[in-house]
Amino acid sequence: MSRILDQKILLLVISFLTSVQSTKVLSEWKKCGDRECETAMSRVQATTDYLGPDCRYLNFKTGEEIIVYSKLSRKNENLWTGSKGKDFGYFPKDAVKVEEVFIAEEVEVLTKETDFLCLHGDKYAFE
Repeated sequence: MSRILDQKILLLVISFLTSVQSTKVLSEWKKCGDRECETAMSRVQATTDYLGPDCRYLNFKTGEEIIVYSKLSRKNENLWTGSKGKDFGYFPKDAVKVEEVFIAEEVEVLTKETDFLCLHGDKYAFE
């Protein structure tokens, strides 16, 4: 009985640590094309395959096109946010090349807690 309880506690701790990692704030600031970050900033093309570390990241293959909506700034400038079809997430700016710029003047805004949650379909996933 004690052994089963120990295993359950271990699984609970692992689950908690995974949850903390996937909701970790990656930066307090981001740059966008507008204050709501709804305007597409640019179109980029993947220069390498990329598989993100968790569900907040956008996975893609070399040659795929991505629409960029925001860029993390200050603390973590190497991550951009964009979409590929219905998939949306973070990716390293070094894994893409800019093909077309839609917005030249960027606006810096505070990030929100919801910026760092996993989005599945039209619902946020709380792990």
